[in-house]
Amino acid sequence: MISRRNFILVTAAAMLPMVASNVYGALIVPGERSLSLYNQHTGESVKATYWAEGEFIADELAAINHVLRDHRTNEVIDIDAALLDQLHLLQAKVGGNGRYEIISAYRSPRSNAKLYQTTEGVSRNSYHMFGRAIDVRLPGTQLQHLHAAALDMVAGGVGHYPESRFIHLDSGEVRHW
Repeated sequence: MISRRNFILVTAAAMLPMVASNVYGALIVPGERSLSLYNQHTGESVKATYWAEGEFIADELAAINHVLRDHRTNEVIDIDAALLDQLHLLQAKVGGNGRYEIISAYRSPRSNAKLYQTTEGVSRNSYHMFGRAIDVRLPGTQLQHLHAAALDMVAGGVGHYPESRFIHLDSGEVRHW
């Protein structure tokens, strides 16, 4: 005879793979994962296949990290792979094949502190400082459609800035504004 407590534990353990696949598996797309990015501040772009044959490709990730660096200080940080996967999945959801325009990606703590003092809506502890946030638009895709698709993914934070014509994505906890 199984106790109620053990039944609950066994049931929870059995459900864990299903929960994990809903939260994280939604971000795992079979095959190659590629992104095309254009940094509007530096004029640089990259088209990179950052994951193939079951693994991340270091040189391609380095190229992405470089384009997404803090354009104010030229500091580079490793961008969170989960954030890259969010971008990849979002593009697949909206059926786009163009390149993302990057409004903001990595921000050094120094850059973020300056923006925090001068720009409304900038968080003191922004995920941008950790390579876990990006502000983008996708030409050829209506911003409202891009925003709705990002919300549909139920992955990380999603911000909507229609006046500035971009959405914010981050790999933090699920929330929206």
